[in-house]
Amino acid sequence: MEVLTTTEVHLRFDELTHRINNGAIFIYPTDTIYGVGCKATDTKAIQKIREMKGQRPTAPFSIIVPSLKWVQANCLITKKAELWLQKLPGPYTLIIQLNNKKALASNAAPLVETIGIRYPDHWFAQVVKKLGFPIITTSANKTGEPFMTSLENLDPDVELFVDFVIYEGPKEGRPSKIIDVEKEEVKER
Repeated sequence: MEVLTTTEVHLRFDELTHRINNGAIFIYPTDTIYGVGCKATDTKAIQKIREMKGQRPTAPFSIIVPSLKWVQANCLITKKAELWLQKLPGPYTLIIQLNNKKALASNAAPLVETIGIRYPDHWFAQVVKKLGFPIITTSANKTGEPFMTSLENLDPDVELFVDFVIYEGPKEGRPSKIIDVEKEEVKER
């Protein structure tokens, strides 16, 4: 598994984009904790993340979006959703109705009409913006196990699935707050 610094991500951006487009699974930092992801339209890579996490096949994943314009083009923006979108970027996962089912792989959020969107207040959001497409975002751990806060506590079973890690040092955050914008429910993880 290859470990990259912030500087290396910017210097090797074209190469990393190519790898992500070809199914790479990678760990990356956010404004909260480390996430693991892949291109959100890549069915095979998403399935590998499900296997890595030991997650049931119908559990929905969230995505980091490349822009708020992507959200407006692919999701139903109600007045309640608009109010929450104005709070972004930030440490939230907003549950919003997905209108364009073709915008994501069918196994990204199966059996639900909604998608959890993240637009973190972190430099990595600019990487996703440059990619121009959303990526799957879920904590870098097996389901029910402690989430990754540094390379030292990366689960070796998770590491087996990962092509590269973008590492910026230990994290002391907590997972994002999940907000169902229509129900106005806030869920801490």
